[in-house]
Amino acid sequence: MSRGPGSLAERLRWARERAFVGRREQLALFREALSGAPDAPAVLYVHGPGGVGKSTLLRRFADEGRDAGRPVVEVNGRLIDPSPAGFRAEAEAVGAAPDTVLLVDAFEHCQGLEDWLRDHFLPELPGRTLVVLAGREPPGSAWRSDLAWSEALAVVPLADLAPADADRLLELRDVAPVVRDRVLAFAGGHPLALSLAAGVAARGGGSGWEPTPDVLTALLSRMVGEVPSPEHRLALEVAAHAMTTTEGLLRAVLGPERGAELFTWLRRLPVADWGRQGVYLHDLVSEAVDADLRWRDPQGYEEMHRRVGHHLLEQARTASPAEAMVAIREISHLKRYGPMGEYFRMSREGDYHEDVLRPGDHDAVRRLITEAEGPESAAVVDFWLERRPEAFWMYRASATGEPVAFMTWLRLSEPRADELAADPVLAQAWEHTLRAGPLRPGEHLMLARFLVHPSAYYDISPVLHLMQLRICADYIRSTALAWSFIISPFPRRWEALMEHLGHERATALPWPNGHTYTLFACDWRITPLSIWFDRTQPGALTEAPARPAADAPAAPLARAAFDTAVRDALRDWHRPDVLAAGALRTTRMVTGQPGYAPEHAGEMLRELLSDAVDALRADPRDAKLHRVLATTFFHRVPSHMVAAERLSLPYSTFRRHLQRGCERVCDILWQRETAGLPIPSAHV
Repeated sequence: MSRGPGSLAERLRWARERAFVGRREQLALFREALSGAPDAPAVLYVHGPGGVGKSTLLRRFADEGRDAGRPVVEVNGRLIDPSPAGFRAEAEAVGAAPDTVLLVDAFEHCQGLEDWLRDHFLPELPGRTLVVLAGREPPGSAWRSDLAWSEALAVVPLADLAPADADRLLELRDVAPVVRDRVLAFAGGHPLALSLAAGVAARGGGSGWEPTPDVLTALLSRMVGEVPSPEHRLALEVAAHAMTTTEGLLRAVLGPERGAELFTWLRRLPVADWGRQGVYLHDLVSEAVDADLRWRDPQGYEEMHRRVGHHLLEQARTASPAEAMVAIREISHLKRYGPMGEYFRMSREGDYHEDVLRPGDHDAVRRLITEAEGPESAAVVDFWLERRPEAFWMYRASATGEPVAFMTWLRLSEPRADELAADPVLAQAWEHTLRAGPLRPGEHLMLARFLVHPSAYYDISPVLHLMQLRICADYIRSTALAWSFIISPFPRRWEALMEHLGHERATALPWPNGHTYTLFACDWRITPLSIWFDRTQPGALTEAPARPAADAPAAPLARAAFDTAVRDALRDWHRPDVLAAGALRTTRMVTGQPGYAPEHAGEMLRELLSDAVDALRADPRDAKLHRVLATTFFHRVPSHMVAAERLSLPYSTFRRHLQRGCERVCDILWQRETAGLPIPSAHV
């Protein structure tokens, strides 16, 4: 291949090769695998921390593969739909030639696909296919425990550059010899840190260049301050905030005149890379730039967030279904910071994927609902499986394809007598609709009736995140949507997010399994999409969390409200933050304790609840109630059905003991609340 002047591809290849340093052992191993020798590995698994040079190494592998005459397919894990179907769609060209080289970068973003790749996708590939997976995490133990894979797999840990290679990198970046020692002492052999330091030192460090304690924050501040114009600075900040950046996004944020110019500038940054969906910055760089803007200019940050979000909303509304889901994921990515961040940050994706309901799934759905909610809910699910099977979305383990969760997402345009009779929750949704704002001709409502994942029942999880994405997609793409309803047995846990998304408490319905299901409702006729998105502002980086209302005086709870609050608190026992915001926070039994302080209310309530449950052991007649309560609320079982099985009790007996146990705990705590008496000790 010519390395002189020629095509742009040739010039870029020449520049990459000239700038590449070190990694001799990794290159030798790749060349051996590329040769197709009988004992050469078929899969290379490269792993190392962020910024250590995995992407640079894969680009070199791609060049070497093409030089050898092999077709090269490149997949970026951060940009794909993290599901088997999404991965196959990106890698579909692999099967076209038997000697393809498949390079998968940023594998940590779809790490959950690891078992599926190992057991299903990779064994299906033609014999001479060479695969390189590169991510931050090392391979799971299942690779090594399988004798066949132990022979076909080469694990390639990637560490910092050797001192000589690090010095050579600085030389290639035109860092003067007089400052190289200082830069090396500062950045070590970390390639990204070296590149950032070199970018500053080469532009005017001179012999007086001094390192600061934090390479990523200090050097990025210098780099952001040296961009050519405020528009370039804003383009960098957009790229840091968004999952990917396109010319269209830059035009939407900065105006139509300079989108192409700024996009080209972003692509040339040493901390940027690109794929089919657009340009993206290295994760560590994105975090530093985004945090800097949010701290430095909160108002500017909010305006940038709003413009980026409105552009993505329009994409989600008008694109094809598959492309719309990409836009929905990118909208969710924008919400990873701020008070709602915990609901949107997923540290790992790919273990599960969304699918339609298939003919063989009905038994699995019945098993999941019975385990999670009991036979009464199972009867309702049976009705909807028969009446509206298209309303079911399945969530499968990517490694096996087995169903682990499902959602029933109903779209209804009129109340029907048999549906109202079969599903009391639906009846309440229609009652609220008719009372608060009846449907007009052509309108419909949507009800998230079941969001069932027994092992993480209504907890923040990757599966519930996938359900959220599906729900938000229909919010955005549905025409004539009047009302939407979301159900939760743990309203305090989800109320902040529901309010954030424009949903308010509408109704509550006690259920035979011991839960009270709350419906959150939103009238979309008074909630335009633009206003709905604008509620998602992350807020200032330094904003302090609002003090709980516990500090304000509150009227004493009546007995019925007190008992309801105790039952809610038992269910939230593992979450002191939720307890600290609950109705019991202002009761005498909490505020009257020695050493009371509002910030300790959650822990004080945990102790009060634990003592009340333990007090049941003092009476042999209540010992069985203690076992049921402790197992159900303190041992993190996913559902009442599982708790009953663990206790070897019939479900009906379990429910009876649970009801009686809750009543006894309410009695004990009410006595403490009204008389100021200590809780009887089980250890006396």
